[in-house]
Amino acid sequence: MKRRFFRIALILAAPVLLSAFFFFTPDKTALYQLPKPINAQGQKVDLPTKNNEAFKTGESLTYRLHYGIMDAGVAVLEVMPEVKEIGGRKVYHIVGNGYSKGSFDWFFKVKDRYETYLDKDALVPWYFVRRCNEGGYIINQDYLFNHYTKKVDIGEGKTCDVPMGIQDMLSSFYYARNIDFTNAKEGDVFTIPSFVDKEIWNLKIKYVGKETIKTDLGKFRCIKFRPIIQTGRIFKKEEDLNVWITDDKNHIPLRAQAKIMFGAVKMDLTSYQNLANPIAKE
Repeated sequence: MKRRFFRIALILAAPVLLSAFFFFTPDKTALYQLPKPINAQGQKVDLPTKNNEAFKTGESLTYRLHYGIMDAGVAVLEVMPEVKEIGGRKVYHIVGNGYSKGSFDWFFKVKDRYETYLDKDALVPWYFVRRCNEGGYIINQDYLFNHYTKKVDIGEGKTCDVPMGIQDMLSSFYYARNIDFTNAKEGDVFTIPSFVDKEIWNLKIKYVGKETIKTDLGKFRCIKFRPIIQTGRIFKKEEDLNVWITDDKNHIPLRAQAKIMFGAVKMDLTSYQNLANPIAKE
């Protein structure tokens, strides 16, 4: 059940947050050279351009995770201060650090880390690293993306076919923040194809509407979403899972919470730094 709880935290954040706990390890870009812009037929391929207005280098977001009344963990998402260049492409280096804390750390220690190298102009990942240790449960993943041939190298000589524009678990969060919700209507569904645990996972979020919420940081105007989930095993009904993002160009996930079969999970933003745009705070 403990391990399932942390899986729930990841599912809860998946549509726009997709990362709950992180632990930093060294930069590994030296191990990876970007593929040439040639497809399997030897034809030159140009990546589509995706404009980023939601975040910039140096941004830092810190979250607190609650399980019921228990203060269970901390997560920090950072866009590293410098844009890197790999194989002629400029990339954002994005890292998440996190850990369990307090009494929760005493009986279920967590140190996880997710890292992505996101193309600055196309907003697609080139390299994804995942290192998880959740109460002794270990996950190590290194995915190399080739968007020209539409394949992901998952290691051990194995590759998977993927569609153009595929995201990883962490890059999905930053890609989603750049979706234009200006003309969204209640019930509209937004889909983000992502590569998770060696398979394609279409993340879907349903637009609910706008709402102003109070947090420890003050009162914020928000856009509310409801991830499309499978009910029955963990969630009783779709309404049990909700996410709020700031109603501005930053689209920062401000709060995510869920009622689950064995309790309640809540994640709140506790601090932010170096945002790209003014925040929707009243």
